Amino acid sequence: MSATDFDVVVIGAGHAGCEAAWAAARMGARVGLCTLSPETVALMPCNPAIGGTAKGHLVREIDALGGLMGLAIDATGIQFKLLNRSRGPAVWSPRAQADKRRYGSWVRDALCAQPNITWLFRRAGAVLMSGGTVTGLAFEEGDRVSCRSLVVTTGTFLNGLVHIGDEQHPAGRAGEPPTRALADSLHALGLAMGRLKTGTPPRLSRATIDFSKFPEELGDVPIVPFSFTTPRDVLDGRDQIACHLLHTTEATHELVRQSIDRSPLYNGQIQGIGPRYCPSFEDKVMRFPDKSRHQIFLEPEGLDVDEIYVNGMSMCLPRAIQESIVRALPGLETARVLRHAYAVEYDFVQPTSLLSSLAAKDYPGLYFAGQINGTSGYEEAAAQGLMAGINAARSARDLPAVSIRRDQGYIGILIDDLITQGCLEPYRMFTSRAEHRLVLRIDNADLRLTPLGREIGLVDDERWRVFESREKRLERNRAHAAGTRVKVRGATTTVAQAIARPDVPMAEIVEAGASFETDAQFASFDLATVEAEFRYAGYLKRHDAELARVRSQSDRAIPPAFSYEGVPGLSREVVERLEQVRPTTIGQAGRVPGVTPAALAIVALRVARPSKY
Repeated sequence: MSATDFDVVVIGAGHAGCEAAWAAARMGARVGLCTLSPETVALMPCNPAIGGTAKGHLVREIDALGGLMGLAIDATGIQFKLLNRSRGPAVWSPRAQADKRRYGSWVRDALCAQPNITWLFRRAGAVLMSGGTVTGLAFEEGDRVSCRSLVVTTGTFLNGLVHIGDEQHPAGRAGEPPTRALADSLHALGLAMGRLKTGTPPRLSRATIDFSKFPEELGDVPIVPFSFTTPRDVLDGRDQIACHLLHTTEATHELVRQSIDRSPLYNGQIQGIGPRYCPSFEDKVMRFPDKSRHQIFLEPEGLDVDEIYVNGMSMCLPRAIQESIVRALPGLETARVLRHAYAVEYDFVQPTSLLSSLAAKDYPGLYFAGQINGTSGYEEAAAQGLMAGINAARSARDLPAVSIRRDQGYIGILIDDLITQGCLEPYRMFTSRAEHRLVLRIDNADLRLTPLGREIGLVDDERWRVFESREKRLERNRAHAAGTRVKVRGATTTVAQAIARPDVPMAEIVEAGASFETDAQFASFDLATVEAEFRYAGYLKRHDAELARVRSQSDRAIPPAFSYEGVPGLSREVVERLEQVRPTTIGQAGRVPGVTPAALAIVALRVARPSKY
């Protein structure tokens, strides 16, 4: 095959790669999407679910920018829940169980319908460079393609090694070979790289489980969608499956303790660092000996498949021990293991090597997104993929990079955390990472980010028309709340003042006579936005004032050639950290681990008055 010209080539068609290809193609770039098989597009090798605490925020933001994930899960979800309903709107988060086969098929069909995407079913071999700039991709089969930008989204495949007890298999995930040639190519570029570990639990045969022993966990009705554009008739009346809750027992814990020397996590076989916030079952038992039980969820992987995902029981013990542990649980005495749990080690690129565009600092045109950047989770991967795809397409046209600030979105927090702090363990998004979480709610993700999606070419005319209608409807609802009086609990007050009372639910205010304008498509978004804006009004006013004060200092740019060496008052450790990260603003410099307020003040003064030194 002769060399083919692309604007952007994307390596990998997992959640990061699919969003990257989608974004670049929608923006008009000619995209080559490299993956081994159409059967593994948007595969869910771990939990077949999308969203959850903070992760649901990422999905809403992906959708608001014009990405795929929200639409895909709305189309193929089989159980939907809005988490944290009992708490404030700032931490509400949607989560949905997916039919994993239908999810992958839906995403593949969406990508196939994009005329700017060409599928490259080959094994990526080496990054091609000329003068430090990306020129293309060579395949292991010997042929090559040229491109102006290259997005690497290889997940857990770089030198992947699967562990089950003392068994070791070179693999990126179960049944799929690792990527070695590309790993060698990236190492040869001198990128800072490390080794991480993740894992997955066993899958059980649905037909061999006694579900009568477990309480059911049902989905919400009505369903709260992920996407701002999913029609209500797609969700109304959707059949939802039940998940089931159970708990581990002392018998299962004792089996772990007796076999712990056979766990690769504890006998030195695994060197990579695993996720602290999603520990393996071995870790739960050994690190928390005072806990007599741990929650486990049995989650179907689809409507018409036999596989049940045992959420909360990730491990890498030998196969026979896994089976004994599973069958020691009430209701699973005769359960058949369809696929054993395993751990996988893999190479990753230390994300402090990247710019906020997700491009490598030293190699223009080379982008990284997803687990290769040290993250865990489909949502974190998709968010990075979307931004990498956007910036790869813009780079191919010599346009400036786009980034999202920390006060604009969880996507901005995710990327800023990665490039500023790096990863010592797999990174997972939490609402606690968001210092601006009162502003960064799921209900207003479109208000925050859809104008940016429109500006860069991801939001089409129809979606923009719908967005503008929602903005106008929201303005009328704000005016109604401020100018309409109702009697609530014996007192007459404005609707806005009634909403501000945390003890008065919106339903009671509506019953008292408030009449909000809603669209069938946006009913849940419209009311949630009005409620949050007036309920948090005092906090939001103080937040905006503080943000303006902080940004006046934090947004000050640090010149690219600025040298920390020899700056009086900076310790050797601070100099090393700042030289490694090369922050672009004073605010980012302050978030670099080890940089004290005193050191930051020295840097800020030096940047502001360089001629004095």
